[in-house]
Parts: sequence; structure tokens; C-alpha cells
Amino acid sequence: MNIRLVFLQRLTAMLMVPLIIGHLAVIFYATRKGLDAASILARTKGSLGWALFYGVFVVAAAIHGAIGVRSVASEWMPRWLRRNPRALDFLMWAFGVILALLGLRAVAAVVL
Repeated sequence: MNIRLVFLQRLTAMLMVPLIIGHLAVIFYATRKGLDAASILARTKGSLGWALFYGVFVVAAAIHGAIGVRSVASEWMPRWLRRNPRALDFLMWAFGVILALLGLRAVAAVVL
């Protein structure tokens, strides 16, 4: 695999660790306080902070996941795909863009 992709995947992993911890902390806080979905959504509406937090999280996860899918595809897909780096790159980009769009749509639904 390209050294840039390895570096980028490691970088996104390092970025996601504190975001995952923060996300889990929010989940534990919300469940301990007995908050329901409506009250959680009421707290996140219009919040630039939550939009940035989850927006960065989504983009990092999409990049990280797309690179991982490229690695798995290079080992498990048909031979023509494994030997065609352009096809692998297209698969990676398509998967990453779809993940990012779906995730950012969810963030917008929660915050806007």
C-alpha cells in the first residue's frame, strides 16, 4: 500500500481516539441522566460545537474506513481488481465519499 495512505490512516486513527472517548463520555452522561432522544436533540440543535465535533469525526472515520476498505479489497476482490490500482483507488474514493456524505447528512440532521 502507498506510504501516504498508511500515514493518513494512522493520522485519522490518532484523531479519532479522543473523538471516540468524547463520544462515549457523552453517551454515558446521557444515559446516567436518563435523557431521551428528544432532550438530547434539543441540546444539540444549533450548536456549532457539536457540528464541528461530529463533522470532524465523520470525515476522519470516512477517510480511515475508505483506506481500510481499499486494503481489504486488494486482498479479497477478484484478481483483476487486486492488480488494478486505479480500480482500487476508485473503490476507495467512492466508499469514502459515500460514507462522508451519509455521515455529514446525519450530523446536519442532528444539529440543524
